[in-house]
Order: sequence, then C-alpha cells, then structure tokens
Amino acid sequence: MTNLKYLLPTCCMAAFCLGCSHPPVEKAEQKPAVESTAFRLYVTNEASGDLTVIDSATYSVIATVPLGKRPRGIHASPDRKTIYVALSGSPIAGPDVDESTLPPPDKSADGIGVFDVAQNKVVRVMKAGSDPENFDVSKDGSQIYISNEDEEAVSIVDVASGTVVKSAKVGAQPEGVKVTPDGKLVWITSEETGTISVLDPVAGKVLKAFKVGHRPRSIAFLPDGSKAYVNAENDGTVVVVDAVKDKMIQAISLGKPGAIKPMAVLLSPDATKLYVSTGRGHQVFTIDTATNTVAGSVEVGPRPWGIALSPDAKTLYSANGPSNDISVVDLATNTVTKKIKVGASPWGVIALDR
Repeated sequence: MTNLKYLLPTCCMAAFCLGCSHPPVEKAEQKPAVESTAFRLYVTNEASGDLTVIDSATYSVIATVPLGKRPRGIHASPDRKTIYVALSGSPIAGPDVDESTLPPPDKSADGIGVFDVAQNKVVRVMKAGSDPENFDVSKDGSQIYISNEDEEAVSIVDVASGTVVKSAKVGAQPEGVKVTPDGKLVWITSEETGTISVLDPVAGKVLKAFKVGHRPRSIAFLPDGSKAYVNAENDGTVVVVDAVKDKMIQAISLGKPGAIKPMAVLLSPDATKLYVSTGRGHQVFTIDTATNTVAGSVEVGPRPWGIALSPDAKTLYSANGPSNDISVVDLATNTVTKKIKVGASPWGVIALDR
C-alpha cells in the first residue's frame, strides 16, 4: 500500500499552516463515545446463600458474591450506591412443614447485609432482629424497617450505627414492608392474621391494623398515596385498599384460589400497570390500574416470586425458585425472551443503573 505522507507536500504535513496554496489536511472527526445504557440485575439466592450479578447488555453472570444464610428481601439505598439484603439463620420451612422437625435456628446469622455496589462485596452486616425476611428503606436512607417473622414484630434499624433502635409487635408471620409515598408511615403485612399493621416510625408504635384477605405478602402504593395494592395469596386475588381510610375497596381475582397464588406486586413507574407474580401459578399477571382489571398474563416458570422492571420499564424479570433461573419478559409482546441461570432458589431481584 502506498504511504499517504509521501504523496503530500511537506507544507501540508506541518502542525500549522505554512501559507501554501494546498488545502489543509483535516484530521479524522472524533465522535463522542456512546454511553452504555447497560444496567445490572442483582438476585438473592435463598438456598445457596449468595448474590448473582448479571450484566443486562449480555445477560451474562459477571459475579457470584457470598452473602450469608437465606438471603431473601433485597432493596437499594436511595442513592443507589448500596444494596441491602435480609439474611436469616432460621431453617427453610414451607407453610405445611412441621417446624418441630427442623434444626434449631442460627441466630448469629440473622441481619441485614450491606453490599457496596462499587466494591461489589458485602462490607458489613447490621443487626436486624430475629429472622428478618423483608424490609423497606426510609426516604432519606437513614432507617430500615424490617419484618421479624418468628417474633411477630417489626424492627427499626439506624443505618449509621447498624443497630435496632425500636421494635413493635405486629400480626403473626409478618413479611411485606412498605413505606408510604409521603414517608410518614410504614405498612407491614402479616400472613397468618391477614392484616396490615400501620406503623408510626417516629414513635415506634403501631397505630392500627386492618384486614386485607388471606396471606398478604406484598404492598404497592400509588404515587399519590391514595390507594394501595396488596396480594391475598390464598384467595387468588389482589386487594385494592383505600390508603387514606385504611380499608379494602375491592378484590381483583386472578384465578382459582390455590392454583393461582399472588405473591409480589410491583407498579410500573407511571402507575398505569401493576405486575403480580403468582407462585405455583407459574405466571406474572398485568393489571390495568385505571380499571382494576386483568390486562394479560405470561407464563414465566415454576414458582415466580420476586419481580423487577428494567429502568426503562420495557422489560420485566422474575425470580423462579425451583428452576434456579431468572425469566426475561419483553412487555411489548408479553413473551419470555430469555432465561438466565443463577444460584439455588432465587428469591428477590432488583435492577440497578451502573
């Protein structure tokens, strides 16, 4: 190949114009780098005790990080720099298991794991009461509210000190925890009593409790705080609640109770759609929140529990416990486009911008 510099006059090779009549030689245009839109998925694996980290650009597993015993509930801090995970040393037991046959709990394993996103590792474990299962984070990130399943209580943890500062009794088998949109109250579901307990986090006291159906586990508030959606697992329904008057408005049936078992509820960012995982129903349902009717469903795998949306809300992810994988759902077509193998018994999943 001919070398281009030998075909150009010497004056044109100068770093500045020498006053010749030749047109200047232009440098190749430097295009700005395209910023990656990739984000990461973080999956808690209850049986293998670890966290699977997935790159959304390739849907490949880029890390598996040890967490501790029975990681379940998973939420990010408001600044998205930290991920919190509920850890429990209590043995795994389903609804029909005789707990007297189980080994004793390892209370030293109970806590909230603090995962630093930048370092990609757990940096500390905070005390969180007995058998923490799920939780939510205060709007300012200073406190965490945790359901303690075996103690029928909710613990309030100060993030800075990593200690329990207050605890309050709630209904039996508490699980779901959700801060109200204004940040002033905390709702806690209790599976056995079928109730929502309303906690004043400043006073550390439960103000009231009300019925919402059988085996509630998850809560989603409309952004204005006027209504909430709560699953009623054993009824096969999602309950619509007047969040001002604290009472049920209606129940949206998803199918035959027992065959369809609503688990997690998750609102789209614009609050026009509610997504519901259904456990042994193998499906994720979509509810139109304008009419509170079922808009569709997609089969994702065995016992889907935790669900998450991509930052652009175009893709849904479901954690399928028995098959040890995550289903990727294209919401435009409502179809599963991929399944990603993760650890043993995935429980929770979140999507986090990089």
